[in-house]
Amino acid sequence: MKQVWAGSMLAAGLAFGTMVGAAQQTAPAAGIGAKAPNAVTPPAAGQAPAQAKTPLQLQSLDPSTRADPFPPVNPKYFTATTPTVATVDSYLHALLGWDANRIWRVEAIQKTAAPGVSKVIVYVSDRAANSKVQTAVFFITPDGKHALADTAVNPFGEKPYADISAMLKQRADGPFHGNGAKDLELVEFADLQCPHCKDAQAVMKRLVDDFPKAHIVYQNFPLTEIHPFAFKAAAFGVCAAKKSNDVFFTYAQAVYDTQGALTADTGDQTLKDAAAKAGLDPAATAACAATDATKGEVESSIKLAEDVGVTETPMIAINGRLLPLSIPYETLKSIIIFQAGLDGAGDAAVTAAGHGLIGR
Repeated sequence: MKQVWAGSMLAAGLAFGTMVGAAQQTAPAAGIGAKAPNAVTPPAAGQAPAQAKTPLQLQSLDPSTRADPFPPVNPKYFTATTPTVATVDSYLHALLGWDANRIWRVEAIQKTAAPGVSKVIVYVSDRAANSKVQTAVFFITPDGKHALADTAVNPFGEKPYADISAMLKQRADGPFHGNGAKDLELVEFADLQCPHCKDAQAVMKRLVDDFPKAHIVYQNFPLTEIHPFAFKAAAFGVCAAKKSNDVFFTYAQAVYDTQGALTADTGDQTLKDAAAKAGLDPAATAACAATDATKGEVESSIKLAEDVGVTETPMIAINGRLLPLSIPYETLKSIIIFQAGLDGAGDAAVTAAGHGLIGR
């Protein structure tokens, strides 16, 4: 269930190869009245452009199927010294490279009136004939760590998800499936009273089967404003997880199965029944859930979700890369495989039968 936040929502388009929050404007193809990026003041006569490096060239296309769809790069639109074209390209590769059909060209990296803030313009398309060319416009903060697009603030850099990945490896301490090693870590942020989270458990089961060497964590993120029993359900879960991972997941599934009974009249008994189904003492589990220490663990999990930028449930972090769990499963799996390879965790990306997925 989505929660209303004052901050920006993660653009679902990310999963399908478009820029997070970027303007999705159709640009004319080269040779059909193509216009250059917004003009900026050119360098003085005899002065070399500020961007000395050759801008990124289009990835090779099969000339028999499609001509270069992008306008040619003009050095005068590269007036900012940071970020470099190479950094922007690495960022785009991290964001879009899971889709082998996606192509792009950096068309401008410009100074702005805001000190240290650079404007980046990228044209994005794919290899299919007659595909539209989209314009992605975003701004890079002076420290080079964030890209601003529309209302979204996104991590930026050659490895944009590294900081979030490191934070999760240190702080994501929920019950888990699979490998104890965290070379490939998938962190599910979920709410036990969220209907969409209940539906997403089928997806999580497939991930557990397809990636048995991954570290797949369940992290509590109860949306207390809209789900009155979510926090208490999470607290019961913390106590269940102290017994074992298996006990927790049995408890969690029992809660999902009886989610409709989480009401003012039957909610407490529903949680006790779920605890009993997991082999726990219902009264002892309720007492554990009511302690300040247990509540503190739930609050810490909520704080982690907020710190990494989770904006809805269910969401999954793939080595720090946040995605909604509503995207098509094959797309999700492709992104996981790509991210594992990008992070040097290819050995973790294997099917239950032991067949490698990298490169498929």
